[in-house]
Amino acid sequence: MTTSNADARPVPARISIITLGVSDLDRSVEFYTALGWQRSTASNPQISWFRTADSVLGLFPAEELAADAGIPPGGEPAFRGVTLAVNLESPQAVDAAMEVAVAAGASVVKPPKPTSWGGYGGYFEDPDGHLWELAHNPSFTFTETGQLELP
Repeated sequence: MTTSNADARPVPARISIITLGVSDLDRSVEFYTALGWQRSTASNPQISWFRTADSVLGLFPAEELAADAGIPPGGEPAFRGVTLAVNLESPQAVDAAMEVAVAAGASVVKPPKPTSWGGYGGYFEDPDGHLWELAHNPSFTFTETGQLELP
């Protein structure tokens, strides 16, 4: 099927679902539940869904996720070239969130500290090595429902 540029529709600027390939679905469900995230009743034995303010986080066995995408499964590199971030309202909220993540089983990669750009943040890994940033940016605000508002 061929379309002209005039007929092309843009890809909507939104991220609806982020799916993480995990080695042990039950362990990962326990981890994200321990963060205080709400698991959806749409979850089933093959995939688990968690609600976030802006999108949905899916947890799916890594080999099955690779098969679904039509690529061979393989070992995970030390750095995958992707970080996921949770922006928070204050440096104190970053520290508190890091404590919860560690109590849930996260490994601290970089403890929270002031950043070169005037914010505050740090990084942790989930049980499968997915890298999460916890950050406060004083230039960002949030809607009443917790969505990030960019200037």
